[in-house]
Amino acid sequence: MSRLDSMLRRLTAQRDGLNWAAEQVADLAGDVLDMGLGNGRTYDHLREILPDRRIRVMDRVLQCHPSCIPPEQDFLMGEAEPMLARLAGESARFALAHYDFGSGIKADDVAEAARLSPAIAKVMAPGGLIVSGQPLIGFEQITGPDSIAPDRYLFYRA
Repeated sequence: MSRLDSMLRRLTAQRDGLNWAAEQVADLAGDVLDMGLGNGRTYDHLREILPDRRIRVMDRVLQCHPSCIPPEQDFLMGEAEPMLARLAGESARFALAHYDFGSGIKADDVAEAARLSPAIAKVMAPGGLIVSGQPLIGFEQITGPDSIAPDRYLFYRA
């Protein structure tokens, strides 16, 4: 599979997974957490599909498209662990989280996801869903939409 085809498959899985997860948490209280703002495409999509939810966003730097800059009070800039600790200290609880941190080096990305999993668990609402491009630990892995190939995107219940 070409890198272009692989990217298209990943982005389609991401969109389908987020749409599915948004429907699953429709009756669950809590905000939304987007871990890894990047250029802002996912954040922009979350704003569209969950217009009545507060969406908190974290990343090391703010370098997204100008139309996708989150409100200042909803953007947490810095390393993930202190930002998750800050959210836990605020008693934030998320009905839906999207995990999209990564360097592109699979072993490093898997290790980081495992290391951050306990901190993510502290901010999730009971029954909340996590849509992730990396394997997480300590959560119940569930089956997402049929349109997504196994292990292309991962789904977890808190």
